[in-house]
Amino acid sequence: MQLTSQAFTEGDMIPAKYTCDGENVSPPLAFADVPEGTKSFALIMDDPDIPATVKAARGIEVFDHWTLYGLPGSTRALVEASGEGSVGLNGAGALRYAGPCPPPQHEPKVHRYFFKLYALSGMPAFDAPPTKAELLAAISSMTLAEAELMGRYTRA
Repeated sequence: MQLTSQAFTEGDMIPAKYTCDGENVSPPLAFADVPEGTKSFALIMDDPDIPATVKAARGIEVFDHWTLYGLPGSTRALVEASGEGSVGLNGAGALRYAGPCPPPQHEPKVHRYFFKLYALSGMPAFDAPPTKAELLAAISSMTLAEAELMGRYTRA
């Protein structure tokens, strides 16, 4: 399975439009080579390069920027600022996409953002919007394939 974007390629800089310095909308994404039997997709975006002080203060290793699930298995693309699927909780506890926004006063200045796509054999259901950890636990037994796209961002 493949995950790509028209806005940036693997390892390249994410345009400011998709960050806290721009419109803070999700980038367009495309899915290819989807396995047979895919009933739904889940998508996660996270940042492992958060400052050590934030890691210690919050007891986390990564900041979760976007948790999305319930995308139909027929989906092959998400448009910019997509409203498709069901949104789970991000690292701030909000139900929304939170674009890249690395704090400029901390190292590293350039952060990596990992978009992770999961093709699922079923459709996860939740009583309340899930966190990334809850989503990953729910889909662990139904994941058919995974794909990843990494973009970078730094603030001027």
